Parts: sequence; C-alpha cells; structure tokens
Amino acid sequence: MSTLLDQTPPPAADIIKDGDQKSFMQDVVAASREVPVLVDFWATWCGPCKQLTPAIEKVVRAAGGRVRLVKIDIDQNRALVQQLAQLGLPLQSVPTVAAFWQGQIADLFQGALPESELKKFVENLLKLAGGQMPSADLLGEAKQAAEEGDHQTALQLYGALAQQEPENAAALAGIARSLMQLGEEEQAAQLIESLPAKLQEHAEISAVRSALELASAGREARAKLAEYEARLAADPNDHQARIDLAVALNAADDRAGAVDALLEAFRRDRAWNDQAARKQLLKFFEAWGFEDPATKAGRRKLSALLFS
Repeated sequence: MSTLLDQTPPPAADIIKDGDQKSFMQDVVAASREVPVLVDFWATWCGPCKQLTPAIEKVVRAAGGRVRLVKIDIDQNRALVQQLAQLGLPLQSVPTVAAFWQGQIADLFQGALPESELKKFVENLLKLAGGQMPSADLLGEAKQAAEEGDHQTALQLYGALAQQEPENAAALAGIARSLMQLGEEEQAAQLIESLPAKLQEHAEISAVRSALELASAGREARAKLAEYEARLAADPNDHQARIDLAVALNAADDRAGAVDALLEAFRRDRAWNDQAARKQLLKFFEAWGFEDPATKAGRRKLSALLFS
C-alpha cells in the first residue's frame, strides 16, 4: 500500500478548486480516501473569509499535493449546508474549515486563524494520515546529510528549506552550522546576527551562537594547550587553567575530554567563580545539542556529581 509520500502530486488545478453540492461527493468525500481534503466554507459578505482564504491556499500549496482544498460558497449551496448540518457539521458562521480524511470529518475550526496556526492544523492532519509536510522531508534529509559529514549537501538542503520558509529557525540554524563546518564561520556569524529579534532567542539559533563563541574562544585556547597543561601540573587546583583546557579540548573536537576537565574542576570546587565550571559545561551542552552523545554522557556525569 502506497503512502502519502509515495504519491505523485496532482496537477495544480486539482490541489485547490471551487466546489458545490454536485461535486462534493467526488471532490471531497471520495478524494479524501486518497489524501486529506480541507473544505473552506465561505461567503461573499464575510470579512474574515477574505483574510483566511489566501492564507490557507498558501499553506495548502506548500504541502505540495499532500492535502487538497475545496472552497464552497454557502450562499450558493444551501442544500449542501442543510445536509451537512444534519450530519453534525455546524455552518451557522463562516469561515468554517472542515478536514476530511477517509470519507469522514477528521477535524475542523471556525474563524480566521493566523498562518502559523493553519500550518499546525495541516501538519496535524497529515500526521493523522501518516504523512508530513514536504518541508519536514527536506529538514530530515538535511540533518541526515550533516550527520554523514556531507555539509555541502546539507547547506543546499537547509538553504532550499529557508527559501520556502524564511523564518524556519531549524533551517537557518542548519545553514549556519553547515557554514561553520565548511570553514565559513564569519559568514555564519553574519547570518545569525542578521536575523530578526524574534528568531534571535530561538533555542536552535542560541545554540549556534554558543557554538560560534566557543569556536572563537577555542582557537585562542588551543594555541595555549601546553601552557594550561603545565599550569595544572604545577597546581591541580588552578581552576581557570582547567576550564581553559576544556575550551581548548572542545576546539580540538575532544568533547569527552572537555567534559571530564570541567567535571574535575567542578568536583574540586563547585562554587569557584560563581560555578564557572558548571556554567561552561552547560554552554557546551547547548552548543553541541541536547541529543549529542557527549551531551547525554556529560549530563549523566554531572547529575551523579550533583546528587552524590
């Protein structure tokens, strides 16, 4: 049995169309056995309808044929409205959008929702139908390419996603991380700093900013690696030297070594310099990502120290 992802997208004319009581069974009920179908019930006198319809059309087009939209003028289709009311679909107010899947009403909402909420509505509908938005596919492919070390391909995929969704924080963060991996840290920093304020505080963007800061500090620390080791050999309680050593080890991609150095500093003196070792460790975790194996292992070790 084919999935939604396997299906060839229908022609553009079939993705969004005007419907009526004669075509309802074919365009909505029958069609919903193949892909989810949204039905936008509207009226010419309805102000909110004029706001909703363009927004929902945009979201449906972005779904690339994985969901369809049928628009029905309630004043021109009174018999259909009465029939649907008997089936429990209230159409006293418009706009009303009903989602059909497998011939049944799967969900509905009334009123003009913002585009972000419309996207969530469609994403939930596709999830119910066993699919997802094309943008989710693109994001998954980009992440896989990055995990495989193909950062040039990852950059292209993240870039394509950002073109589709200019405020997609995951795509923008992915572009910046790919640029860093390709040795273009300055360009990555410029991208992050150019983002609007509402994206600056997003967790994924903050993580990239931390990674950029660590990369810069790490280059300086790496040049002094021998110095830090000598200072610790002379004084094992030189906590600043141990923290600087951790930054240098992280820059050398020795995440496990960086974690161990900070944990040792924390074990020796938890309160030193306002818990600087623990705070540096948390900054590492943010920069690496919470799903990174080094982050998971480090969190376990930190928890063991905190609760021992």
